[in-house]
Amino acid sequence: MSRGNTISSLPHWFYRKFRYQMNDRISKALINDRTIDIITTGARTGLPRRTEIWFHTVDGRTIICGTPSASGDKGPRAARDWLANLRANPEFLFCLKESVQIELPARAVEIVDPEDRGYLMSAPATQWYRDQVDSVDDLVKYSPIVEVFFTEFNETPAQ
Repeated sequence: MSRGNTISSLPHWFYRKFRYQMNDRISKALINDRTIDIITTGARTGLPRRTEIWFHTVDGRTIICGTPSASGDKGPRAARDWLANLRANPEFLFCLKESVQIELPARAVEIVDPEDRGYLMSAPATQWYRDQVDSVDDLVKYSPIVEVFFTEFNETPAQ
């Protein structure tokens, strides 16, 4: 199969078997993996932008978040290009690259409700972020947080 083809071009019987196996592998990756790439559409340029970032699963919800400072330390708040891109164009590719290599079409929804933000940033999965700030209130108030909703998946063969 040449690069760029999707699993939907395979025979129907193989597609069903492969999709079942990939769903299991994807589910495990969404629990165990951490580092991904996201491919967003530039808010100003309209060009694809690839960003390496962490994701977390909190009570079955997939989230992408960060500290108030872009450097992950206790510095001043900083805007994120990836968040600006997702605000302008919420459709993006969520690219698993650790235990499985696959690009998952997804939609981002920014979490703005303070109670929900507090819940997500208080979860065990987001402990690292709490360790980077002096105030959990600042973390809840200023951190970029989006929830990821997957629309379908396209298999990208590993090179």
